[in-house]
Amino acid sequence: MSETLFKKIDYTLNKLLEDVQIGEIGLPEIQRPFVWPNTKVRDLFDSMYCGYPIGYLLFWANGMPGVHRHIGTDSKQITPRLLIVDGQQRLTSLYAVLKGVPVIRQDFRKERIQIAFCPRTGQFAVADAAVRHNPEWLSDISILWSKDTSRGRVVRNFVNSLRQSRTVDEAEEERLAEAIDRLYDLHNYPLTALELSSSVTEEQVAEVFVRVNSKGTPLNQADFILTLMSVFWDEGRAQLERFCRETHQPSVGKPSPFNHFIQPQPDQLLRTGVAVGFRRARLEYVYSILRGKDLETGQFSDERREQQFVVLRQAQDYALDLQNWHDFFKVLTLAGFRRADHISSTNALLYAYAFYLIGQRDFKVDNFTLRNLMARWFFMVSLTARYTDSPESRMEQDLADLRSLTTAQQFVAHINRVIATTLTEDYWNINLPTALATSSARSPALFAYYAALYRLGARVLFSEMTVAEMMDPLSHAKRAPLERHHLFPRAYLIKSLGIKDDRDINQIANLALVEWSDNIDILDLPPTHYLPKYLQRFSEKDLEDMYFWHALPPGWEAMEYRSFLEERRRRMAQVIRTAFEQLPEAG
Repeated sequence: MSETLFKKIDYTLNKLLEDVQIGEIGLPEIQRPFVWPNTKVRDLFDSMYCGYPIGYLLFWANGMPGVHRHIGTDSKQITPRLLIVDGQQRLTSLYAVLKGVPVIRQDFRKERIQIAFCPRTGQFAVADAAVRHNPEWLSDISILWSKDTSRGRVVRNFVNSLRQSRTVDEAEEERLAEAIDRLYDLHNYPLTALELSSSVTEEQVAEVFVRVNSKGTPLNQADFILTLMSVFWDEGRAQLERFCRETHQPSVGKPSPFNHFIQPQPDQLLRTGVAVGFRRARLEYVYSILRGKDLETGQFSDERREQQFVVLRQAQDYALDLQNWHDFFKVLTLAGFRRADHISSTNALLYAYAFYLIGQRDFKVDNFTLRNLMARWFFMVSLTARYTDSPESRMEQDLADLRSLTTAQQFVAHINRVIATTLTEDYWNINLPTALATSSARSPALFAYYAALYRLGARVLFSEMTVAEMMDPLSHAKRAPLERHHLFPRAYLIKSLGIKDDRDINQIANLALVEWSDNIDILDLPPTHYLPKYLQRFSEKDLEDMYFWHALPPGWEAMEYRSFLEERRRRMAQVIRTAFEQLPEAG
């Protein structure tokens, strides 16, 4: 048998939480957003109250005193000796409730978890208005372990409150006190931790980390990277989290990363920084960077670690620079993308941002050329779903292709060459029409078609309003201003043509953007019935433009349905191509 890499340590819950509080165990509130619903926290306390086991915790002894930094935002007495590898959500739940401190949710807002307890029945519940106004319930069990009160006072206050609503005799008072005492004694609940040796490498810990089969929230490489980052570079981790939190809320009177395209997670921006600083896409390389491994020679050294941290800091600062961040969104707008819900891949957006930063910082491409170049690049990668399958591998290769380049001219020529070899005649005439043969509402080809309509200044079908005006990301009415209308309505296809499969009915080629009021008026009439009314609104030239933008063949309303779909897909592909080719060329 191989040498065991861990040892077993027994704790009481109270000792475990004390070690967290003084910093012996690193449990930063910024380490991972708390993803458990409050009902799982309730169930955790119910299991403990019933005397059930709640699983092992997994720690890692860092073994590097003086190198690792303090974790968390509170003042700690000592540097963390143990890092939590698995059990974060359980330990955070216990710490948050027993210490009465808030957790950070996935949208970065703080929340106090309030778990209620009914001493008469032994039931737990997530506190709500009904529970808080019910004298049978202790509405927030955190008060039991508060330094500002005593267990005896909690019992007395509870019983006195209950007596105001009904009679409580001495026997029941004793039973209620015993139930509350039993709950209070959970601070002595036994827990077992498996402690990985400090000799275990980051790679081995990462392997254990992703293999752990926990009943809690599954963990992944990104989570582990951010845990390590909290240890090696806490300021950088906090910087990422603060930036991501601020992308969720508009600011008043000061610069902010808020935007209408993306609210990223810290690990996503960390990827961007690593791509910019080291031309690497795989998360596994972050382990090496944090440890001081030379990515070319494979050698480790303290000097290399310091050098690589300088590179990572500079790259992250550049990626989080608000001017760079918002200048990049002009690239998306130029490409025709205006809304977050029309971005099919956050990988495509963030990797394009990395390329934008590399072109700007490392190759010194002038802003006008770079914006046009990256607009064409983003249109291409979005349309072709370049970073959908094996995104890390694809981006790794794309970044590797940049390593031999040295000048702005070479960078521009390389990007143009990749675009040209991707968007070939066969792609436009065969691959793209085939990609449009889907009913998926999240199709990259569909979003590219919307971007094309925006780029071409197209008007909404049967409307004087432009697609760009109706796609305003600031508009939030009760109904969306634009709706996807079935050109051949569902009821007509089912009742008159016998077409019942949703995949046929909801084909992209059977849907067009119309104003919601028109969509209501059309109802389930066949196109030969509803179309003449709308044609009367427009001149012949207006109709010619509208038929081009919306890829409608002449006489489409009387075409055989599947022939119509095939022809409209071909025309939609040509609309997309026209919009792309009108993007300013760079180089």
